Amino acid sequence: MVPIMDTPTSVDCGREVRFRKSFRSLVECMVPACCGFQASADSLASDTDDYYTSSSASTTTTTTVTGTFFGYRKGRVSFCLQDDTRSSPLILLEFAIPTAYLAKEMQHGLLRIALECCHPRQINSQKERCSLFNVPVWTMYCNGRKVGFATRRQMSVGDVAVLKLMQSVSVGAGVLPVAGTGEAAGLLMYLRASFERVVGSVDSESFHMLNPVGSSGQELSIFLVRS
Repeated sequence: MVPIMDTPTSVDCGREVRFRKSFRSLVECMVPACCGFQASADSLASDTDDYYTSSSASTTTTTTVTGTFFGYRKGRVSFCLQDDTRSSPLILLEFAIPTAYLAKEMQHGLLRIALECCHPRQINSQKERCSLFNVPVWTMYCNGRKVGFATRRQMSVGDVAVLKLMQSVSVGAGVLPVAGTGEAAGLLMYLRASFERVVGSVDSESFHMLNPVGSSGQELSIFLVRS
């Protein structure tokens, strides 16, 4: 059973940490006995590995950013990217899947999320394409299965409160008590990690989770691709 923390705790990546063990415990807590969400039968091509390889084949620059998954077990999961834990979000996405479903996909130690969008036709062919972070809606694939859409959204008061509460967390997975009513009350589950940001082109970026020192950890990647 995962212990409930009243306040977030920071993790020193220079120390030996048992990230995988705590992550597995969190996943077991998040996944109910029967997960009601069913992924669409639609999927990517069978050579999924080739798809991901080609998406990041023309990489040009890399940086490190902070990525945070958070949400209530029965609610939709959100994903936030920041330059660091105290900076404004680069992008905040809401996935059309429950937090429990995402945790279930993570149980096997491998999670690949692909977000795809089609660039609209433009009268002026010289007009520059907007940043990937400004795309409003993405088609979402999780481990090769189409699971709906991901939408970019503005920060809510609740989001601001959660990220402020987690400013001291550099890496970790846990549960936070959140005050409120209805869905806004209860236990908020989160996973925060450092991600290597790889910019392939104006139409492709990928984010790969960096495991803490001393942990074999989870393999988790997110791909943004505009066709």
